[in-house]
Amino acid sequence: MVELDPFILTFELATVTTIILFLISVPLSYWLTYSTYKIKYLVEALVSLPLILPPSVLGFYLLLAFSPQNAFGKFLEKYFDLKLVFTFEGLIVASILYSLPFMVQPIHNGLKMLPTSLLEASYTLGKGRLTTLLKVLLPNIRTSLITGCVLSFAHTVGEFGVVLMVGGNIPRETRVVSIALYDEVEAMNYRGANIYAATLLLFAFITLLIVYLVNYRSRISRMV
Repeated sequence: MVELDPFILTFELATVTTIILFLISVPLSYWLTYSTYKIKYLVEALVSLPLILPPSVLGFYLLLAFSPQNAFGKFLEKYFDLKLVFTFEGLIVASILYSLPFMVQPIHNGLKMLPTSLLEASYTLGKGRLTTLLKVLLPNIRTSLITGCVLSFAHTVGEFGVVLMVGGNIPRETRVVSIALYDEVEAMNYRGANIYAATLLLFAFITLLIVYLVNYRSRISRMV
């Protein structure tokens, strides 16, 4: 029988991760777009690294970093009573790092496409950077914001290598849908595996459909 706990846990993980990613990615994308510091290219490369880095590699190094046997993990546990290995909190941190480019890139690309006259007009009217970002820039890249949120949520739902490395396979704690699918296959319970797999397949299709529809409506609105 298929358990509901992995679905609930996956939804919670993806929701929390997407919210935090949005709060991080908006100012980061703004800085990457308008900063004149050359170091931004290094930051952009680091942000995009998960796109080409095998998930198991990232998960392995996060596992080492979060381990209480190492300096960073020991620091977190001693001063903040925070354990990131084999915990839901660790999954959140790992998911944020792994899905960061899926939120940053759409927002960054959306900001780059905006004409500089929008900023100049806002600054001419005496608006500050924060007001310009919130009242001028973000409303004009609504499509990019939606795309980033949808892709980040979907990418978190489909994670396997990173969550397995960092979170392990603890029921009701770190056992998300992708891990549950792997367990069912190992147990040769293909009926249960098929339910998990079909759910992820349907979700992936719906996600892509939403992204394409949002982009299509955006193009049509610009043509009118």
